[in-house]
Amino acid sequence: MRPRNVLAFAVSFLLTAAVLAQASGEPKAKSVLKAGAAKAVIVPSSDLKWTDLDPNAPGVKNADVWGDHTKGAFGGFTKFPAGFVAPLHTHTNAMKIVVISGTFIHGPEGKPEVRLGPGSYLMQSGGNYRHTTSCDKASECLFFIQSNGKFDIKPVDAAKPAAAAKK
Repeated sequence: MRPRNVLAFAVSFLLTAAVLAQASGEPKAKSVLKAGAAKAVIVPSSDLKWTDLDPNAPGVKNADVWGDHTKGAFGGFTKFPAGFVAPLHTHTNAMKIVVISGTFIHGPEGKPEVRLGPGSYLMQSGGNYRHTTSCDKASECLFFIQSNGKFDIKPVDAAKPAAAAKK
């Protein structure tokens, strides 16, 4: 895929996600423009409110664009510092991810890691889908996440086999 096509896909995805979000949550937008029945939600990058995603993951930041990632359905940006590694874990809810910059590394349990550069898309199942997540050490990673449920991360104790971990 050509770089221009990748950028067009990423922009189209983000715009579509923002439009769909209007039906499912209140926007975090600073300004809403109305023209007749139509409206646009505008969130300049300078207005994003970055917060720590998890105290156990220093340097990982989140900025919700719509919804609230701690309570339910949401869409927002996440940053990983260069070299960040999250060990084997699961999430309760499925997530759709679009990489904007950096190299996001997804490691499904028992399979080779997949390196995802700008414009790449990943849909991660919720439930028992065990995987690692990291960011290449060359630069920080910025990506957009959308989910129909709240964000959580459930570490998997690597010392226990899968059957023992369920007990």
